[in-house]
Amino acid sequence: MPITPANGGSAETAGTAAPSGSAEPIMLELVDEDGTTIGTAEKLSAHLAPGKLHRAFSVFLFDDEGRLLLQRRALGKYHSPGVWSNTCCGHPYPGEPPFVAAARRTAEELGTAPALLREAGTVRYNHPDPASGLVEQEYNHLFAGLVRATPRPDPEEIGEIAFVTPDELEKLRDEGPFSAWFMTVLDAARPTVRELTGTAAGW
Repeated sequence: MPITPANGGSAETAGTAAPSGSAEPIMLELVDEDGTTIGTAEKLSAHLAPGKLHRAFSVFLFDDEGRLLLQRRALGKYHSPGVWSNTCCGHPYPGEPPFVAAARRTAEELGTAPALLREAGTVRYNHPDPASGLVEQEYNHLFAGLVRATPRPDPEEIGEIAFVTPDELEKLRDEGPFSAWFMTVLDAARPTVRELTGTAAGW
């Protein structure tokens, strides 16, 4: 399970800048329990306790051997810094389709586009982050796919990456912290992940 540090910026940090300039606040879509858009809120305010239910996405990319690409979130992240998590996660801009947002953000953070990306369902959760006091109240659109190009992670977003088997994932979870939402989104995406990677991969 080689762990690769991020060592060069390959994309702009869109997670900290709005599409038209860094001076503008980042807005998220607020949704109801059915995932219907009901308004917008500034990104940080949506995560202040008790949290506002908003639209999000989570991506799981695998190599051709069926290993999951993990990222360790950069230490400079305002939310859950320095913890391992799934390949990519984030929030669509208001009016942006989740699939488009997932592909865009994967390219921005990892410097490569998925070779294949498919929908893997949705999951709604409420996960407080004890370290920051922020709360993830999310209606999360899940995606699973394949990556064949070598990732070039943006160090302002990602500290390290690793491709892991299910057994290696369990060992890594024993060694260090993961994002509060990681197992919730992975378990919800597993049926599509298994279709994508095959039974031999063990997911």
